[in-house]
Amino acid sequence: MSTSNSPTQSATLLIEVFTEELPPKSLRRLGDAFSEGIFTVLKTSGLATEASKVAGFATPRRLAVQISNVLDQAPDYPVREKLLPTSIAFNAQGKATPPLLKKLGALGYGDIDIATLEKAGEGKNEALYLNVIAKGAALEHTAQTALEQTLNKLPIAKMMHYQVLQKNGQLADVQFARPAHRIIALHGNQVLKISSLGIDAGNQTEGHRFLAPGNVTIATADQYENDLQTKAKVIPSFNQRRAQIETALLKAAGDDLVLMPDSLLDEVTSLVEWPAIYECHFDQEFLEVPQECLILTMQTNQKYFALTDKQGKLRNRFLIVSNIETTKPQAIISGNERVVRPRLADARFFFKQDQKRALATRVADLGKVVYHNQLGSQLERARRVQALATGIAKELNVDEKLASRAAEIAKTDLLTDMVGEFPELQGIMGRYYAVHDGENPEVAAACSEHYMPRFAGDALPQTLTGTILAIADKLETLVGIWGIGLAPTGDKDPYALRRHALGVCRLLLEKNLSLSLPALIELARAQFSPKDVQEKANAADIYAFIIDRLRAYLRDQSIAGKPFTSAEIDAVLSQEPAQINDLIQRLTALREFNALAEAAQLAAANKRISNILKKTTTAIPAACSTKLLQIPAETKLYQALESITPALSAAYEKRQFVELLRVLVALSAPIDQFFADVMVMDPNPELRDNRLALLQQLHQKMNLVADLGKLA
Repeated sequence: MSTSNSPTQSATLLIEVFTEELPPKSLRRLGDAFSEGIFTVLKTSGLATEASKVAGFATPRRLAVQISNVLDQAPDYPVREKLLPTSIAFNAQGKATPPLLKKLGALGYGDIDIATLEKAGEGKNEALYLNVIAKGAALEHTAQTALEQTLNKLPIAKMMHYQVLQKNGQLADVQFARPAHRIIALHGNQVLKISSLGIDAGNQTEGHRFLAPGNVTIATADQYENDLQTKAKVIPSFNQRRAQIETALLKAAGDDLVLMPDSLLDEVTSLVEWPAIYECHFDQEFLEVPQECLILTMQTNQKYFALTDKQGKLRNRFLIVSNIETTKPQAIISGNERVVRPRLADARFFFKQDQKRALATRVADLGKVVYHNQLGSQLERARRVQALATGIAKELNVDEKLASRAAEIAKTDLLTDMVGEFPELQGIMGRYYAVHDGENPEVAAACSEHYMPRFAGDALPQTLTGTILAIADKLETLVGIWGIGLAPTGDKDPYALRRHALGVCRLLLEKNLSLSLPALIELARAQFSPKDVQEKANAADIYAFIIDRLRAYLRDQSIAGKPFTSAEIDAVLSQEPAQINDLIQRLTALREFNALAEAAQLAAANKRISNILKKTTTAIPAACSTKLLQIPAETKLYQALESITPALSAAYEKRQFVELLRVLVALSAPIDQFFADVMVMDPNPELRDNRLALLQQLHQKMNLVADLGKLA
């Protein structure tokens, strides 16, 4: 590969911005955005080729990108651009008009010979075109543009403003995520003359603060990663550094399990350049505190990795990721053990203090906590949830007192010191404190379970009381927030109503609860005393919103690895089912029905019947009269329908949807004959209405499981 800067030659391009420590929680995104931004500009300019490969780098103090096969001069390329209609481009004397000259100037061709412009088209459609061979982009100029554009578009939450002393002795105002100190811009071994953030590019960067302090010269762009690792004690690749940390943690854990949430791994990877893993310990006595508290304080405050045994019980040893590799890590280990002790001591203090006061005694204090200025306090909300949960328990014919008690105390842990310090523990601590207070085990479990599912794919409550309270809590939020005019719009959903709606769907469906969704929404609406809230919380809109979430959920379900189709999902949801607990059974039955030879004909017939009934403007009799059946085909259809009705009813009652749809096969031939021989819209109103009544009865029986017409 050539490293010269002569035209049409290619080499690897390296651009690095070296700064002070960048925000760790956004380093990965910054690194990805930096490399993608630079590469996009080069590719658009024709300087990056099909063979170019992109490697992005991000360490606590640098963002960099390495792109192979970058040309220093893009090939020239033809340009054909429509300018103006000839009637506008030339005056009566055939001279170029000011609009034409202005257009050419704007395109950079103000001095072009007008005679070289092309005329194309005829009559009024004749226009003037520019046909030239444009000069390909030069790397140095394009790299300057790419760097400036990319730095300006980086996803930086908060800019720092600082000043840089320039060569002329003047101070320049600069803004960036963190103060920048160096920029590398190398094409092969040639330094590109570009600058940004008040810094001229060169070929030097800096090594690890402690293990390899000082400047490091990068001879060629290809040697960048190797030079940083061997000379500077820096692993520049974010992904490689993260993988190395993960592997080392698993090795150090031995027979224990290491808790490695992705967010913590990413953050720690963003804090170190040359990771080293060390094992530390804390006093065994701290294990009397709920392990969730200890784990959270280690992860959140100290960025440590907790260890558990294979049963998930916390161990009193933990792992740290240090930025210093040494054969004598005792000072590092003891320092971290000394730092974590007061954190764990605080957690133990909070836990013991909270236990001195029962959750039930905190209920009244919820009245001092504002839930929403338009919806009242947490106490008012707890009472609404309590009434809703009691109503659900009554509908399910289970212990209403357990649901009521759970709803009464479920939010009181928000007032505890532990949850005040760690909001992520709400519900979890409620369960511990409820157990300590001697509450019923289901009530204690519900204190935690009513937040479930917290996210897509999260576990559901194990107890029935927890399930009831989870439904009540989510419905109260949905109706209340909707009722004050804060329904989700576009991508905005600050109160996570989509997540709550999906949670309600999963709870009803996966827990197989025979509850009417519209009735639940009405019950929730009834708990809000302000009339305007009830009016704005339109039940039909909320039902449609929840069903829309359900539709997305069903698209992710499958049978034998084959997802349900949109037609199948539409078939079951278009009937606006009140109960949704048997939808998977219905979809499964539809899948089997579709495999039958008669399925297509029955679906098409059902669609035809639907269209006829929709177009009917007069009232249709409730029942078909046998006295008005005149044609053999309509008599046979009526008799066939009557003969299978008992079997249909029995199968529907037992929720045997597959069997129910198989029974419908007997109607295939009679329906075909009916439409072949019978004119439904007979001039005689009596005959017409009777035939419509027959079709209506048929339509109802055929659509007990789903709207089969949607499968046509």
